[in-house]
Amino acid sequence: MKAPNNHREKLRRVSGKNNHRPRPDRQRSFTRDIEHVAAETYLITRLAFTLLQYLGVGYRWITKLLALGCYAMLLMPGFLQVAYCYFFSNKVKRSVVYGDQPRNRLDLYLPADVSKPKPVLVFVTGGAWIIGYKAWGSLLGFQLAERGIIVACIDYRNFPQGTISDMVNDTCQGISFVINNIASYGGDPNRIYLMGQSAGAHISSCALLKQATMESGNGDGVSWSVSQIKAYFGLSGGYNLLNLVDHFHNRGLYRSIFLSIMEGEQSLKKFSPEIKIQDPCIKHSIPLLPRMILFHGTGDYSIPSIASKRFADALKKAGARAELILYDGKTHTDLFLQDPLRGGKEDLFDHIVSIVHSNDSDALLKDATAPPRRRLVPEILLKLAHNISPF
Repeated sequence: MKAPNNHREKLRRVSGKNNHRPRPDRQRSFTRDIEHVAAETYLITRLAFTLLQYLGVGYRWITKLLALGCYAMLLMPGFLQVAYCYFFSNKVKRSVVYGDQPRNRLDLYLPADVSKPKPVLVFVTGGAWIIGYKAWGSLLGFQLAERGIIVACIDYRNFPQGTISDMVNDTCQGISFVINNIASYGGDPNRIYLMGQSAGAHISSCALLKQATMESGNGDGVSWSVSQIKAYFGLSGGYNLLNLVDHFHNRGLYRSIFLSIMEGEQSLKKFSPEIKIQDPCIKHSIPLLPRMILFHGTGDYSIPSIASKRFADALKKAGARAELILYDGKTHTDLFLQDPLRGGKEDLFDHIVSIVHSNDSDALLKDATAPPRRRLVPEILLKLAHNISPF
C-alpha cells in the first residue's frame, strides 16, 4: 500500500522541480530585447556624433538642438509609453532585414487579429535626411494596428552614412520587400498604401516616381509595380528642392550640408518630384501613379504648406490624380506627434483610416464604433511643446 504513495510523492517532487525551472525561451527573448535596445542606442549615438563633426559649431543648430531637447522632455510621458510597447510588445516585429546595407531594416506593427489578410501601410519616416529612424513611426504604427492595419516602418541610410540616391534606393527595396513578403505576416498584398512624412515624404515620392519611370521604360530589374500601391499619402513634405535650399539654410540646415546630402546643386532638379513630374520625357509614367493625397499644416515653418500646394498643382497639370488637404494653423509636428499624443478623434488619422478601409464594410463599421484613442500626454505639456517646438 505504501508503494503508490511513494510514487505519488516522487511525482510531486519532480513536478515541483519542473515548476521552478527557468523558461529558456522567455529568457532568450528578453535577452534579445535588451541587446536590441543597446544596439539601437549605440547606432543613434554614433550617428549623432558623426553628424556633429559635419555641423561644427553654429548658432542656429545649437539653438535648435536646445529647443529639441526641451521639446522632447515635455513629450517624454508619451514617448516612454510608446517606447515600452515598442521594445516589449509581441505585436511588433523589429528590425526585419530587407536588404544587405547596414540600415536595411524595417519594423512591422501587427493587429491583434490577423485571421484574415489585413491592409498594409508602408511608412517612410522623416528626420531632415539626417536623423530619420524607423522607430519614429511607432506611435502611428500602434494606433493604426489598433484599427486592423499592418504598418511597415522602413529604415534607410541617413547622411552622412548615405546620400539621397542611397535613401531612395533603400526605400524602393523596402517597399519591394513588403509587397513580396507581407502575406507571410498576415498582410494583403493587394491592399498596400505608401506614406511619407517630412523628408520621408520627399524620399518616398522620389521612390514612387523612380519606379513609375522604370516601369514605363523597358521594365528591367523591376521587383514591384506602382500599380500595387493603392494610394500615396504625403505628410508635410517638400517636393521642390530648389525652392527650399535657402529656406533650410536660414533654419539651420546649412546650404553646404544640404547640397552634400543631395549630391550637389546639379542634382536638385533630379530629386525634386515637383519639377520631375513636368518633364515631358516621363509623361508616359504619370498614368501609372496611384492616387496622391497630400496633407500639410498652414502653420508649418519647417516646410511651408505652399510646397504641398505646388506639388499638387503640378501633379494635376501633368494628369495625375492628386488631392491637397490643409489643416489650419497646424505646425510641422502637430499632425504627426502632438495630435496623436493628445488622443481622441483626429481628422488626419480618421481620413487615412477611411481611405484604407474604403472597400471593407466590416472594417468601416468597426471604425465607427471604435473607442477614442487614449491620451498619452497632459494638455498643458502639449501646448508648451507646441510653442517650443524647433520644427
